[in-house]
Amino acid sequence: MSVQDTIREMLRREPFESFRLVTSSGESYVVHNPDLLALLKSEVFIAQPNSDKRTFIPLLHVTAVETMHNGGSRSRRK
Repeated sequence: MSVQDTIREMLRREPFESFRLVTSSGESYVVHNPDLLALLKSEVFIAQPNSDKRTFIPLLHVTAVETMHNGGSRSRRK
């Protein structure tokens, strides 16, 4: 399963569960609301709640998608 497929699956979960995207630089971004993330063809757009901050992350740089309830990785790219 690709990182894009894993993110899509996480966004569609009912009920929604927060998850974390980890990048190749070691940075991580927590998604608390599925409405604040847009999955594009080659990148992910994340908006920060109650802020004008936003982040574009190339999908090639997403190394892990982790659920928040156990911190375990759902998908890992090498």
